[in-house]
Amino acid sequence: MIEIFLKNKHMKKILMAFGLTMFLLNTQAQNFQIGIKAGANLTKVTGKSFNEEFDLGYQAGFWSDIKLSKDFGIQPEVLFTQSGTTRSSGFASIYNTLLAPGAVNNIKLNYLTIPLLLRYSVTKNLALHVGPQYNILMDNGQTLLQNGQSAFKSGDFSMVAGIKLKLLILNVYGRYNIGLSNINDIDNKDKWTSQQLQIGLNFNL
Repeated sequence: MIEIFLKNKHMKKILMAFGLTMFLLNTQAQNFQIGIKAGANLTKVTGKSFNEEFDLGYQAGFWSDIKLSKDFGIQPEVLFTQSGTTRSSGFASIYNTLLAPGAVNNIKLNYLTIPLLLRYSVTKNLALHVGPQYNILMDNGQTLLQNGQSAFKSGDFSMVAGIKLKLLILNVYGRYNIGLSNINDIDNKDKWTSQQLQIGLNFNL
């Protein structure tokens, strides 16, 4: 994971900008929190090219919370997310001329995900989240297809809804992400969209 970040100048710039913003906010705002988070993903890609079953992955990164009022706040995040999916038996017949000789059935996709969520505190220890998320593909499955042709689009827009339970410095969260974009970058014959369940832990810094 670290090697991927080091090799991608855009990812480093995004993380540096996020870190600087969080530092400035933290030194100037009392109603501001920052932390780290990590957890597990269950992801599936819908479409006749894939087995529509959830595959296990993970996510980790930074989160912040900017308090707007007693009950509402904004929670921006920057996360590294690994998603998994499995090719169906029909994939080869659909894209037979494009398949690379070493193509595998199990596909892992690494994303930089940037959610911007509205937080509503139901109680002191329970909060709800909802908002948009943009996913930047850091590797595009080039081992899947010949000639380095991308199988998946470089960007994916999704909506997020979730819940967080606050336990002192430790928070437990669960989320559901639904992709709104067609991530098929080969042709328009088959629409691919993603769905993801997340569960994990937040730590306040």
